[in-house]
Amino acid sequence: QVQLVESGGGLVQPGGSLRLSCAASGSGFSFYGMGWFRQAPGKQRELVAGITSGGIRNYADSVKGRFTISRDNAKKTVYLEMNSLKPEDSAVYYCNLARGPVGYWGPGTQVIVSS
Repeated sequence: QVQLVESGGGLVQPGGSLRLSCAASGSGFSFYGMGWFRQAPGKQRELVAGITSGGIRNYADSVKGRFTISRDNAKKTVYLEMNSLKPEDSAVYYCNLARGPVGYWGPGTQVIVSS
């Protein structure tokens, strides 16, 4: 079974940076797209960034130019580099492996951007 676990969240000031990591276990990591989603209280979960198995990247307009998604297939890990963080970036961030009808999800890591 595929298992995902996110790490790297925490409390940062506006304008700060964080790098989130999502480590996967199981086989076939390199064959699937990966995505980072976030969900703030009272809001719908939204796609932040995605990367295909071939390395094609897409970003939500709200994070474009500030966030970078990358993957290391040898390490079975996907990263989200977050720069110039804003309070509205505060959320629980989840990684998703695009396999099956809803994919596989990690438990999430919380990001709080506050002064």
